[in-house]
Amino acid sequence: MSAGAPGRVFAVVAGGGTGGHVYPALAVADELVRRGYPRESIRFLGSERGLEARAVPEAGYSIDLLHGRGLRQSLAPATILQNLRTGWDTARACVRAVGIVRRLRPAVVFGVGGYAAAPGVLAALLLRIPVVVHEQNAAPGVVNRVTVALGAHPVVSLPGTPLKGGVLTGNPVRAAIVDAAAVPRTRGAGPPRWVGVVGGSLGARRLNDATLELARRWRDRSTVAIRHVTGARDYQRCVHEWSQRPPGDDALRYELVEFETDMPALYALADVMVTRAGAVTVAELAVAGTPAIVVPLPGAPSDHQHANARALEAAGAAVVVPDAECDGDRLARELDALLADPARLAAMRAGAARIARPDAAARVADRVEEVAGAR
Repeated sequence: MSAGAPGRVFAVVAGGGTGGHVYPALAVADELVRRGYPRESIRFLGSERGLEARAVPEAGYSIDLLHGRGLRQSLAPATILQNLRTGWDTARACVRAVGIVRRLRPAVVFGVGGYAAAPGVLAALLLRIPVVVHEQNAAPGVVNRVTVALGAHPVVSLPGTPLKGGVLTGNPVRAAIVDAAAVPRTRGAGPPRWVGVVGGSLGARRLNDATLELARRWRDRSTVAIRHVTGARDYQRCVHEWSQRPPGDDALRYELVEFETDMPALYALADVMVTRAGAVTVAELAVAGTPAIVVPLPGAPSDHQHANARALEAAGAAVVVPDAECDGDRLARELDALLADPARLAAMRAGAARIARPDAAARVADRVEEVAGAR
């Protein structure tokens, strides 16, 4: 199929669930459209419960939605029962995915992880349609390990990801972050020095509690500032707890917000970010060139956040703090050491640049076209 061929579906993008899967998928879809493929020739296959159900139509693409959810890791009786229902729903989703992929007959299926990736990718393999799967994390998930063994072509985000035949492309990030990173940082080194804290769209309680404690410790400082993005789940609690601080004057500039509407601006503003170690966050930190303290989420599937954090640390771009050790005292010590050492911050920005892949969407699109036979 050539770019722009009418009436044909070029690619089905299968997967989603969270922004970590959806936004890289949309970045690749946009890159394919930029290359001349009609928007209607890029179709999505996702989950009714996932972010893609809203985000994909908003981006102008068509999507078919599957019923069900992913498996939960627990031996609690209620969870076992839930997983049995999920297994049945997944079987039904696979049957429906076969029907959808057979009807669309795309040149290629592109799996991006998340619940709906497995039915879509397995349907394509069954129908002998070429498959590319993208592994965002340093530790591959079960679905990608299995589908690669069955013949899917992997592209990976981080060096050393253990998937046979994996092509290193990087993890596609939003175009706005790539564009912002291309603009030289012009802010001087004088006060205040900014710390950004982001724990995801829902929020990370451990990071939120540690940041509230940090802000209480730094109340008398006018030389530093904190922009604390709590996430939806924790915002009201954090506002209440901050309001209960002892009386006194606050020299600290402390911005407590529920959502960050302009992440590129926050990356550019912050001297140091404090974050979890999700795949998209790690990729964005690298592209933005922002030094970071990363606190991996314990218990993440395949322990992928620890692997992501170690990759960023190995490049010299981040300090890793274990979740159990993340409190206000530890953050204060790590941040004081970093903010007092401009040379170290510069070295961390250089380390981030070494592993950044601002052209990741184009690299992934190249591989999708190659596997589809369009290059």
